[in-house]
Amino acid sequence: MTDPALIAPVAAPELHVATVNIRLRLGMRPRSADRWSVRAPALATLLATERPHLIGTQEVLPDQARVLKTALGEDYRRIGYGRDADGQGEGCPIYYDGTRLELLSWSQQALSDTPDEPGSTSWGNRTPRIVVAAEFRDRATATSFLAVNTHFDNSSRGSRLRAAEAVRVLVAGQGLPAVVTGDLNSGEGTTTLQVLLSLGELQDAWVAARTRLTPEWGTFPNYRRPRLGRKRIDWIVVTPDVTVERIGINTRRPGGVWPSDHLPVQAVLRFPAAAAPAAGPSASL
Repeated sequence: MTDPALIAPVAAPELHVATVNIRLRLGMRPRSADRWSVRAPALATLLATERPHLIGTQEVLPDQARVLKTALGEDYRRIGYGRDADGQGEGCPIYYDGTRLELLSWSQQALSDTPDEPGSTSWGNRTPRIVVAAEFRDRATATSFLAVNTHFDNSSRGSRLRAAEAVRVLVAGQGLPAVVTGDLNSGEGTTTLQVLLSLGELQDAWVAARTRLTPEWGTFPNYRRPRLGRKRIDWIVVTPDVTVERIGINTRRPGGVWPSDHLPVQAVLRFPAAAAPAAGPSASL
């Protein structure tokens, strides 16, 4: 019997959003559970059945990106490239359903003191870290919103703090309803999350959700049985004007295989209705 989808496709005005750290393909000989050749079919099945309209991904290598695109189908588009100076290496691409969302603009920046310099590092992180931001228009509702996807450093607390502030400022500067997805390598209550959620400009979608579909599993089980009380390090964060209808942490194992060492976090959102156009001057009778 096939495991049911956690959320599956949803209809407008609801929008299905997910954050998925797919676990990069290792060049060395990994343990069997970590082998991309084993995990790729399971991840493809999960994405093909869940079909979020918007997916923030992390740790994606170019050949893995092609697997994701094939699984999602021809209606989906991708933005974002590798984090290295030459645009190669791991990336944090955003995938989106082009039949539902129209891309208006997008950018990728380094999380550093020189954000427009690809591959730059300056906050204590040994590897480059990036943020991908895009403005979309919902074709079904005409609402425009900002989507931000990122992956904070795993070893440098200072880098995570600076990255959290950079993302908060980025969202605040756009003045749009927004959703942030990412592996933040930080749990609830950490200083990193306090910085990100300071001033009330962003809120934890898990806390804000009207319905939680699953227990609050730790999102990094590392191919083991998920446990309660472990950290949620994979996050969906929204501006206060975004309604979080449902949210869950996906523990599905298609074919008995873990798709990644992380668990996807998925949410159903409602963005505020688009403002009606201002009425023009009345015609004289």
